[in-house]
Amino acid sequence: MSNADACTDDIPAYRALERLYHSYLTGLILTISSRAGASSAADVVFHMFRRQQQANFLPALKKLGLEHLPHAVASAQYNYIVNRVGGVRVEYVYENDQKAWIRYPPPRWIWWGTAICGIPSEVSRAMLAGWHGNNGPALRNPRLGFVCTGQTVDSQPGLEGYYREYDRDLSPNELLMYSPGERCPRFRIEEAPRLPEIKLTEGKKQKSLRNYAGTYINAIVPVTVERLGPDMGGHYAKAAARLVGMHMYDEVASLLGGIEPGPLGFAKAFARLATGQGDDAVLEMQGATAYVRQTSWRLMTGRDNLSPAVFDACNELWMGLALAHDRFIHFDVIERRDRGDAFWAWRIS
Repeated sequence: MSNADACTDDIPAYRALERLYHSYLTGLILTISSRAGASSAADVVFHMFRRQQQANFLPALKKLGLEHLPHAVASAQYNYIVNRVGGVRVEYVYENDQKAWIRYPPPRWIWWGTAICGIPSEVSRAMLAGWHGNNGPALRNPRLGFVCTGQTVDSQPGLEGYYREYDRDLSPNELLMYSPGERCPRFRIEEAPRLPEIKLTEGKKQKSLRNYAGTYINAIVPVTVERLGPDMGGHYAKAAARLVGMHMYDEVASLLGGIEPGPLGFAKAFARLATGQGDDAVLEMQGATAYVRQTSWRLMTGRDNLSPAVFDACNELWMGLALAHDRFIHFDVIERRDRGDAFWAWRIS
């Protein structure tokens, strides 16, 4: 039987998945920072944001109708609109056609809660270098750079800075500069860009938030494996996923309206979450044993030739949930499409 009608929005599942993805992103960066060191975490974060920028920035700029604006203004408006749609607190201030500010006030979405206390300054800088400092090259404008004037991880009241188009070409080390003595002007929402006028149902809104968080997992898990190797990177990605799954169980269960006890109760919740991801998950029973099968893996859309370590890591989210549900549960992967099988399949007993 199908776990849910694919045509019906499962808003609680979307919310649970958004929280899982969001927490896994932060947890994986914290895991790498604490166990492999700040420089390794900065390297992963840099390549994660650079990959996202190269994949998304120019197509979205055109889709949002910003491509004809001055480049500094277009860059700042892009950050404002996309992050607002993703549920991130963000501010925008236009100064002139050559200078526009962007500011992320606390609490920072990516470092929610006390997690910010464990984020090294260089990891935050790597995020800026991976994206904000590359807008000039992406737009083929050698005069466009980004100036950071404050970082929340350095105990300043927000991550902020401005895109600026200079009257000369910039050297590579000038694409991202720091000027902590400057301060972003006060944000006035009535002067900010208007978000695209799309009438969203609550289901579509929550699905959008799920997708926004999921894009980070789509980027960071493969990058972690690529940059640190399938052994070390896979180990950190698996460890973080299991910890997040275990510690998020109560919140996930609450968002889903409760999870029935026993293996079947968990199997139903797992199949519901899999369907909530947009996958074609099907739950079947054979005696007291449950099986969940799917042919799709929407979370890794657009990622080809992935290391098996990526699936191993992501699967630990579900393993963590399963162990928190019942530490004696058997939650086994029995088929894998990345190894030539027809399905992704789990046996739960």
